[in-house]
Amino acid sequence: MLKIYLARHGQNTDNMAGILNGHRDEPLTEKGIKQAHEIADKTKEIELSFDAVYSSPLVRAFETAKIISRITGSPEPQKELLLIERDFGIMTGKNISDIEKLCAPNIIKGEIITYFLNPEGAETFPDLMKRARMLIDKIEAVHKKGNILLVTHGDIGKMIYAEYYKLDWKQVLTQFHFGNCDLLLLSEDSVASESHVFKVLQHNH
Repeated sequence: MLKIYLARHGQNTDNMAGILNGHRDEPLTEKGIKQAHEIADKTKEIELSFDAVYSSPLVRAFETAKIISRITGSPEPQKELLLIERDFGIMTGKNISDIEKLCAPNIIKGEIITYFLNPEGAETFPDLMKRARMLIDKIEAVHKKGNILLVTHGDIGKMIYAEYYKLDWKQVLTQFHFGNCDLLLLSEDSVASESHVFKVLQHNH
């Protein structure tokens, strides 16, 4: 059976400053490095390793992936462009506190994050669902079984989860928080509501 594990990167400098990342390519903070070690150590403790590791090409994800690969004794990560974060368009680099002011009423408010839907130049969530389907099809074509780790980002990560389980993307946005270095399991024998393997206690965007 193929089991796809989905991890979000550790905290980076934009997360710490409350800046919307998107395709900005800022490094992990000291806390982010510790988070990556935490998820890697927890994974190793349950004797979980990966047959292949794929990562977004952005440094915050790729550095996280390298730490997990090294500690769990898994193969070196491969960069996969389909895992890159959502293009935030004109919201790239803006402060998180500006989302409602700049994007309302085209927003969805979750418990922790307020999601903007369609600012100029941004990928929409339906766009991300299409990209997520391309990614899942690509992984399933190459890997028929085994444990595969995908290291990615918040918005695209949620849409990969939504597309895998055929869930409504609007519902998924408010259903749970996909925090830094959280780990999800997507597989035929893992129901959507029980997908969290590890959760790191933090409230970064």
